[in-house]
Amino acid sequence: KEYRHIPIEEAKELGAIALFGEKYGDKVRVIQFGSSIEFCGGTHVAATGNIGMVKIMSESSVAAGVRRIEAFTGARVEELLDTIQDTFNELKALFNNAPDLRIAIRKYMDENAGLKKQVEDFMREKEVALKERLLKNIQEINGVKVVKFCAPLPAEVVKNIAFQLRGEITENLFFVAGSIDNGKPMLTVMLSDNLVATGLKAGNLVKEAARLIQGGGGGQPHFATAGGKNTDGLNAAVEKVLELAGI
Repeated sequence: KEYRHIPIEEAKELGAIALFGEKYGDKVRVIQFGSSIEFCGGTHVAATGNIGMVKIMSESSVAAGVRRIEAFTGARVEELLDTIQDTFNELKALFNNAPDLRIAIRKYMDENAGLKKQVEDFMREKEVALKERLLKNIQEINGVKVVKFCAPLPAEVVKNIAFQLRGEITENLFFVAGSIDNGKPMLTVMLSDNLVATGLKAGNLVKEAARLIQGGGGGQPHFATAGGKNTDGLNAAVEKVLELAGI
C-alpha cells in the first residue's frame, strides 16, 4: 500500500520508520508492505517481479542492527553477466582454451614460481662471481682501494655486492657502480668508515654526479644511491663521483 504526500506527523502516527541517514520534508511518501511501514527512500515498484534479476554487489552496516545492500537489477545484471562471460572467454583464449581454466592458471603460476627461483639462483651465482672478479681488479689510488664498474644489474644485486665488499675491505674502500635496472640508470656509492671520517659523504657525491644521468638521490654518509633517466651518461657519472672525491 502507498501513501502519497502525507504530512510527516501523520506518517509517524502510522508507525512509519525513517531510513537511517535520510532527510525528509513536511510532506512524505510512505510504503506499507505487510507489517512493514517505511518512509519512502527511493524508487518503488508495484511488484518485485518488475525488478527482474538482482545481483548483490556489496553489503555493509549503516547502524546498529541495520544492514545496507547495494545491487544491480534488471538490464544492468544482464550487462554485468555479459561482461563477465566476455572476460572469461578472453582469459580462456589466453590459456589456449583450456577446458579447466583454474587448473591451467595454477599450472602457469607454479611454472612461473619455478622459473623465478631459477633466476634468483642464477643471480646469486652471478653476484658471487662478480664480487670475486672485482676483488681481483681493485685499483689502488693514493692508498684508496677503488672498486668501480658499469653493468646491467638489478639494484638489489649491486647493493649486496657493495655491502659484501665493505665487510671484506674494512679500510680505504671506495666503491662506485653504475647499473641499469629495467632500462633505468642508477649510481651506487659505498665508503669505508675511515674515508667517511675524512669528510667524504656518499650522499653528496651521488647527488651531484646524478645530474649526468638526469636524476637525483642521496643516502647515508657511507652508502647512497641515485636514479636517473639518461643511461648514456652513466659512465661519465661514475667518473664524476671519483672526481668529486678527489681520487
